[in-house]
Amino acid sequence: MNLANRITLARIFLVPVVMIFLLVQFDNLGSFKVGGVHITYSECIAALIFIIAAITDGLDGYIARSRKMVTNLGKFLDPLADKLLISAVLISLVEMQRLDAWIAVVIISREFAVTGLRLVAAAEGLVIAASKLGKWKTVLQIVAVASLILQNFPFETWHFPFATIMVWAAVIMTIVSGVEYFLKNKKVIPLA
Repeated sequence: MNLANRITLARIFLVPVVMIFLLVQFDNLGSFKVGGVHITYSECIAALIFIIAAITDGLDGYIARSRKMVTNLGKFLDPLADKLLISAVLISLVEMQRLDAWIAVVIISREFAVTGLRLVAAAEGLVIAASKLGKWKTVLQIVAVASLILQNFPFETWHFPFATIMVWAAVIMTIVSGVEYFLKNKKVIPLA
C-alpha cells in the first residue's frame, strides 16, 4: 500500500462525504443568495471536497509514475475511484433535480463502456492509456459538476449559463472521447 494507492483510497472514501453534504440538509450551516438562487454552505463544502477528490486523480497518477510506484492494485483502484466519484455525484444531482437523468445515463454509460473495453484489452495483455480527449472529458465533467453543485455560482450573478454550457461541453466530449476509444481500439473487440 504505497502513497499513490493511499491517495486513491482517500478519493474513494471522500465519495460518501460529498454525498452527505449534497443530500443531507444541514440547516444550521446557513446559506447565501446569489442572483436569486440560495446556495447552502453545505453545497459549498460538497463542491470543495469534490474538487479536492477530483484533483487527487491526477496527483496519485503523477506520484505513481514519477516514483515508479505503479501497481496492479493502483491500476484497478484508480479508474474505479474516478467512476465512483463522478457517478455518485451525477446521481445526486439528478436526485436534487439539477441534472436531467439522461445526461447522467450517457456519462455513466460511457464510463462503463470504456472500462469494459479496457478489461477486454487487459485480458489480451494490452493496456489502453487515457487519450487527450479522455483527459479533456474528465476536466469538463469536473467543471460541469462543480458548477451544478454551486448552482452556477458566481455566474448566476450575471445570468450567464456557465453550468449549462459546461454540462453540454462535458456531454459532447464524453460521447466523442468514447467513440474515439472504440475506434482506436476496435481490434480488441471480438467480432465473433
